[in-house]
Amino acid sequence: MNETTSKNNSSLERATLGGGCFWCLEAVYQQISGVSAVVSGYAGGVMLNPDYESICSGQTGHAEIVDVYFDPTVVSFRDLLEIFFVIHDPTTLNYQGNDRGTQYRSVIFTHSDTQNTTAHEVVKELESARIYSNPVVTQIDVAPVIYPAEEYHQNYFRQHPGQGYCMAVVAPKLAKFRAKFQSLIAPEFR
Repeated sequence: MNETTSKNNSSLERATLGGGCFWCLEAVYQQISGVSAVVSGYAGGVMLNPDYESICSGQTGHAEIVDVYFDPTVVSFRDLLEIFFVIHDPTTLNYQGNDRGTQYRSVIFTHSDTQNTTAHEVVKELESARIYSNPVVTQIDVAPVIYPAEEYHQNYFRQHPGQGYCMAVVAPKLAKFRAKFQSLIAPEFR
């Protein structure tokens, strides 16, 4: 199913997540059964129609995000969140690894009351289980206007697996996901 068709399919839900560079999240979520499209983009800032250069300035307030279009009969929003909390560090404010700035913050933009409730429940469960030594700082907010990133950011890891950042940062996160969530990997990626 192509991206346009998938976004128009009324049986699909949408999850919008930010956890560092969108290339990392995109590479992971593209391999999940039930996910029909992943679009890298920007959300949560004040500038209309931001571009990558303005986002990188840290002045727009946007986060790098992925919009994940998924079939909830195949993969749940909770599943997507459990993956999210494994593939990035939700305890670091405004950075992931060497990526620094508010554009790299940990954020869940919800599209329904149910998603909002689930997101808060998952964070509470993580805190209660003391999975991390520091508090979870993931922002949970109602989804604002979401802007797709430039075309050259879409499918980035698939197009550039040998690029330095992809090999050093994206590939290890993808490997971590694949090791922990084998049952959620789409057959074509097994």
